[in-house]
Amino acid sequence: MDQISKQILFSRDEIQKRVREIASQISKDYAGRELVVIGILKGAFIFMADLVRELSVPCKVDFVRVASYGAGSESSGKVVMTKDIETSIKGRDILIVEDIVDSGLTLQYLVNWLKERNPHSLKICVFLDKRKRRKVSFEADYAGFTIDDGFVVGYGLDFDEQFRFFPDVYIIEQ
Repeated sequence: MDQISKQILFSRDEIQKRVREIASQISKDYAGRELVVIGILKGAFIFMADLVRELSVPCKVDFVRVASYGAGSESSGKVVMTKDIETSIKGRDILIVEDIVDSGLTLQYLVNWLKERNPHSLKICVFLDKRKRRKVSFEADYAGFTIDDGFVVGYGLDFDEQFRFFPDVYIIEQ
């Protein structure tokens, strides 16, 4: 991306406050139970780290890697799994953590794939919910922020592996 224009969408303070609120709700919902938190690499790693540090329930963590973007800013529509979980989830309470739900295709694929392993429960937590671009009917159980449109980077979100390190979330334009 030669020249980018960026506009702050969510500050690190807003993000931190919202992560605490979500973690509080998840902790209430899973009180007295152990949770297996599965992060979707690479984008969700920062959000997931902040989220699990705020939980008041015991949890184990694992990761999957699924992709539908490649090097562009539009979903390819084809979901590819490149890393599987290493934890048995049969009979366990599962929380999938994702950076952004856009078309819904990746999360729909992952939910169906994980349900085949017979978890006790399975819920979804997304940092950003971009409902306007849904291609399938999909609702997250927990969502940090809802946005209309625009390409966002920072707080783990990237464009072609760049800009993940920004502590705030920005809308960018080329």
